[in-house]
Order: sequence, then structure tokens, then C-alpha cells
Amino acid sequence: MVKKVTHIKWIIFLLVFALIVSGINYIRDNQYFDDTTVTTLSKVGSRGSEVKAIQERLKERGLYNGSIDGVYGNATKTAVTAFQKQQGLTADGIAGPQTLKKLNISIGTIPTANKSNVYLLARIISAEARGEPYSGQVAVGAVVLNRIEHPSFPDTLSGVIYQSGAFTAIVDGQFNEPISDSAYAAAKDALNGVDPSGGAIYYFNPDKTSNKWIRSRPVIKRIGGHLFCS
Repeated sequence: MVKKVTHIKWIIFLLVFALIVSGINYIRDNQYFDDTTVTTLSKVGSRGSEVKAIQERLKERGLYNGSIDGVYGNATKTAVTAFQKQQGLTADGIAGPQTLKKLNISIGTIPTANKSNVYLLARIISAEARGEPYSGQVAVGAVVLNRIEHPSFPDTLSGVIYQSGAFTAIVDGQFNEPISDSAYAAAKDALNGVDPSGGAIYYFNPDKTSNKWIRSRPVIKRIGGHLFCS
């Protein structure tokens, strides 16, 4: 009798454990992940768009006279240190979260390729690049993600996609059309780091727009009907 009770308890334990695991997996696969909470720490040796933003803000304040090259060298460190002293922060020359906040700099990180992010990115890809070659669809997805890491754009996937005036597909109804299978695949590739655009943050169809500003942007490459620009 004791063995039978023990056996039943063991079965119940396994069932409860299985339910807990499946619940965790469901939450993981069906929610938006906010990856923008990762602590940013730019210092000597760092490179990228965040460093460029730091240099731009410091130059505006007359604290930095070097090139806006995105390379965190000694000149940038010296300027950051001077800024920190002005603001009453720890003057260590490292641009951590508090320093970035004082500089009004906010840059996001690329989200994970979970179901929710793939779905949202695929929806804008399908709306904006339906009929484009596959590499062009991936490139459109990459542009969206490149904007997340750029200081001139919102820091989240949804923020970039729904930014006012950013994508005509949001207002003309295309965004609500059925999503193509290729767009899902393109979204996964883009979220996993594939970037045929060459780092572009803009794109446009030269046959469909006469906007002088977008036409003035430096062109990186052409894929299908879109020109991808910096």
C-alpha cells in the first residue's frame, strides 16, 4: 500500500512539473521581450552608433573637438570626463546609463527572434516589400532593426514600426493585409543578424517618390525596386 501511494505521488509530481515547464515555454514564446533594459557601457575601445551619438552631444556642448567617427578614444574619454564633472557625476570617463541619460541619448538593442517579434517584423516587411526579391525583404527588416540601434529613432521594435510618419504601410492599410510566408522567413533572418542593406537606416522606391529629402540620402545599394540609404 505504501509503495502504491508513493507511486501516485510521483506521478502527480511529474504532471505538475510538466505543466510548469509548458507554462514557462508558452510565456517565453508568446510575449514581447523588452531587450532595451540591457545596461549600456561605452568606454575606451568601444565603437558604433552610440559612441557617435556621445561625440555629437559633447561637440554640441563644446567639450569635444574630434571627429564624429564612432570610435571611443582618449579624446572622447576626456570630453566625457569633463561633462561628468559638470553634471556632478562620477568622473570616470565611462559613458554608463546615468551619463547617457544626462546627454539625452537612448539606444535600443536588437530584440530576440521570438514569435511575437517575428510576427510584428514580418507584418511590416510584407506590407512594405511585398513583391520584392527575398534579399530585399530581409533588407527592409534589417533597416527596421538598424533604426532600433540608432540614436535618431525609437529604441524598440514596436516603437520604430509605429513611429508617426515612418512607414506609409501603417496608414494606407497595407499593414493589415495577410502576411506572406516569405516575410516570416525574412523576419527571422533579419532578427538573426542578416543585413543585405549594408547597415542602411532608410530605403525608398525612386519610381514612387519625389521627396527631395529622402532622395538626398547617401545610397548604399539597390535591391529590387528599393534604394537603401544611410
